[in-house]
Amino acid sequence: MKRLFAGLSAGLCAGICTMAFVSLIAQSSVQAQTAAGEAQTTETTKVAGPFGYDASREVTLSGTVSSVLAKPSKGMIMGSHLLLATPSGPVDASVGRFGLRGKGSLSVTAGQQVEITGVMKTIKDRQVFLARTIKVGDEVYAVRNKHGFPVSPQARERASHNAGGSL
Repeated sequence: MKRLFAGLSAGLCAGICTMAFVSLIAQSSVQAQTAAGEAQTTETTKVAGPFGYDASREVTLSGTVSSVLAKPSKGMIMGSHLLLATPSGPVDASVGRFGLRGKGSLSVTAGQQVEITGVMKTIKDRQVFLARTIKVGDEVYAVRNKHGFPVSPQARERASHNAGGSL
């Protein structure tokens, strides 16, 4: 019996030592990668996840609003949407959950011409255009910031006060 436990603790000790050694090697590798990563941010870090927003991939679409959806239809991502008719075909433009809500929100109706700047993404196996700015006539509405985060009604309010009452 004593021999059996003695062999087990020697094997257990060897396993622990091996795990500690592997952990030290992995930690030094991660530290080296972290130091290199601080000097240069990779694109993967900037656009992690399906909703990642890479401003370098922004495009501007022009089209006619065919429908304004305050709430998404089945299969769409959360938030409000503009359905556009463009020369390339129909486009689902997500304006986020705050795009149509609050003071200074987007004011648009079906039939209006718009220019939308944003990034096309595939989310839930569907193409969706994540709108950042929307130009309707002479008005430009910011529905996301340059990092792709939705602009809340409170942020619009602060921006309007800081800009002397106009956005």
